[in-house]
Amino acid sequence: MTTQIDRFVHDRMPAPEDMPQLIFELPELQFPDQLNAIVELLDRNIVNGNGQRILLRDARQSLTYSEVLDQVNQRARVLIEDIGLISGNRVLLRGGNSIDMAIAWLAVVKAGLVAVASMPLLRARELTDVVRKGQISHALCATALLADLQTAQTLCPVLTNVLTFDALAAAAQLKRTDCPAAITDADDIALMAFTSGTTGAPKAALHTHRDLLAACETWPRHVLKATADDIVIGSPPLAFTFGLGGMLLFPMRAGASVYFADAGLSPESMINTINTAGATICCTAPTFYRRMAAVAETTPMPTLRICVSAGEGLPDATRQLWKQATGIELVDGIGATEMFHIFISSAGSEVRRGAIGKVVPGYRAQVVDDEGNPLPPGSVGKLAVIGPTGCKYLDEPRQKKYVKNGWNYPGDAFVMDADGYFFYQARDDDMIITAGYNVAGPEVENCLLQHQAVAECAVIGRADEERGMIVKAFVVLKVDQVADVATKVMLQEFVKAQIAPYKYPRHIEFVASLPRTESGKLQRHRLRQMQTADTSK
Repeated sequence: MTTQIDRFVHDRMPAPEDMPQLIFELPELQFPDQLNAIVELLDRNIVNGNGQRILLRDARQSLTYSEVLDQVNQRARVLIEDIGLISGNRVLLRGGNSIDMAIAWLAVVKAGLVAVASMPLLRARELTDVVRKGQISHALCATALLADLQTAQTLCPVLTNVLTFDALAAAAQLKRTDCPAAITDADDIALMAFTSGTTGAPKAALHTHRDLLAACETWPRHVLKATADDIVIGSPPLAFTFGLGGMLLFPMRAGASVYFADAGLSPESMINTINTAGATICCTAPTFYRRMAAVAETTPMPTLRICVSAGEGLPDATRQLWKQATGIELVDGIGATEMFHIFISSAGSEVRRGAIGKVVPGYRAQVVDDEGNPLPPGSVGKLAVIGPTGCKYLDEPRQKKYVKNGWNYPGDAFVMDADGYFFYQARDDDMIITAGYNVAGPEVENCLLQHQAVAECAVIGRADEERGMIVKAFVVLKVDQVADVATKVMLQEFVKAQIAPYKYPRHIEFVASLPRTESGKLQRHRLRQMQTADTSK
């Protein structure tokens, strides 16, 4: 392995005073100073006797841990020997959830490179922003997604080499299957994850080899509790840290298996695939569980035992709907791209209705005021978190807003009860103040979702001369409902009867769909843009 190092990322890390405080209080979080995450996640499984267990599978093939290791080593040799990449180089990975994408990602990180996975639906302009921000010279891409990347390449002279997954695989066949891992320190950067843009311009969050393993030893170990016999399926993209953890790294840490379903999953095809694959764990967003529930009522999934919901707030109405349809209690969780994965969650008998859960072992969380002082139970305030992972933006002035005095501020308003359960209220900037009352958008959303006419909804604040703001709801009706004044009044009266009347949506706009990121998160900033454009006419 080469001893040359590309210091681009290292030189653009946050200043020491802006770095998050990291804590490693649990025995399983004690890692050596020299650490390659892929050696621990993949090679270690071979040492532990899991070589013949299946790791990656889809409708066409299944690969054991040993077979995946051979292919990862061969691809790593291509990256180092043929392409000449050195430790610290950034490599863009562009593909959907597939065996090729997973193996390429593992090879990049094992070779000491920085993996920059991009959402498959990104277009040339968005890819250009990613390439320029990360000064990315090389990319690996699924053939079907090549066009937009090639267009971005014409706009970014720094991107000199684009190789398809097929070409990488072909070149790898000529390589030996033994490949020593890059010698990396625990705090060397392994991946650059771009935020999904729910609040506007995305930022590049950096995570180290130690971050990846620390994430594997917190929520998965203490809440998910997957075993080597589990088969995991889901919809979150590997380019999204929720997907990367839940659909690759966490199963590997448990010696489990991952099934990559074909793209374009519908509720029906997801349930059919769960049954065909014998999947035991499902990971997806609340919206998709809500859509699946109607199908699940008539199509049992006998192998399914754990369902994980993350990516956005889980309305209690959706939790109860899924439990009624399947008998399975959803495992809720809140995490952040900046923190890598979930840090508040509860499962099984620990679930408390309406709460996301308790702080995951390994982390600390508190609800604080604007000055960072802890608030008493029952108070609405800002969520602050520290743990073995933390926010490290690449060359980003917003680092100072996210990390304050070592604590991470994900930008969420919460209430914590006396038993340590955290109840999500809203994003900091989604709290609606109307005529002096504080209204949390998700509470109104949860109420609307309980009405049989509503398929989806989103609530934001709308400027109002008299009240300062009013509550506005964007509502997607079920197919048999009529979008008229009578339906608006019906929904408004329903909300008034369920929660405090001042919280009801004074304005309701019926829409065909809600704007979401590729990972399923609601983009409230786009809803605000929509209403701004509407009121300016």
